[in-house]
Amino acid sequence: QKTIAKIATCLELRSAALQSTQSQDEFKLEDLKKLEPILKNILSYNKEFPFDVQPVPLRKILAPGEEEHLEFEEDDEEGGAGAGSPDSFPARVPGTLLPRLPSEPGMTLLTINIEKIGLKDAGQCIDPYITVSVKDLNGIDLTPVQDTPVALRKEDTYVHFNVDIEIQKHIERLTKGAAIFFEFKHYKPKKRFTSTKCFAFMEMDEIKPGTIVIELYKKPTDFKRKKLQLLTKKPLYLHLHQTLHKE
Repeated sequence: QKTIAKIATCLELRSAALQSTQSQDEFKLEDLKKLEPILKNILSYNKEFPFDVQPVPLRKILAPGEEEHLEFEEDDEEGGAGAGSPDSFPARVPGTLLPRLPSEPGMTLLTINIEKIGLKDAGQCIDPYITVSVKDLNGIDLTPVQDTPVALRKEDTYVHFNVDIEIQKHIERLTKGAAIFFEFKHYKPKKRFTSTKCFAFMEMDEIKPGTIVIELYKKPTDFKRKKLQLLTKKPLYLHLHQTLHKE
């Protein structure tokens, strides 16, 4: 079990390396190939593991809204309204981004680069990632939900991602009042599950090329946008860069 958990860590590192534009500290394909003999002899493997990695802990990844019924973070106050909508698309594991849709004449596609998120305790977040979804006014999914890989690095009060999200619908086909949600999630070892820490969202009138900085709100994620509470009075934001593609 411990060896499999370490292999899982290596796969996460390789996934992060593939998403990264930085070349340093990458987990290379040659490294990954060293795991093949271990996998082939997993039941009898008793040598030292070739990489100094911590095993991925057994974890429960909860559906959107599910963790709100289980716990509140120590520094949270109650607030927020809707647990997640019933998923009309299958749940995805972290690090499963979807490719850009084919272009169509006269139609616009949106790529959002998630640059970084500002948090007062950024350095303490374990395996942070962001779930991106597009919801209508009733909180119903308009596109499949996507999760970023685990963050590239944590620095001061920022968690850096630098990852592109391809929105899975042409902008002209999104319903009036739709919004793009970004839920920041991290692993909580004491409770052994992945929890939403805060969320942010972008409305349709904010879709324009270039950089945008959006505010962070307290969980639970309020997909209907009825009772929003800022996460903190401090100036902490989610930093994005938008690119529009029009044929």
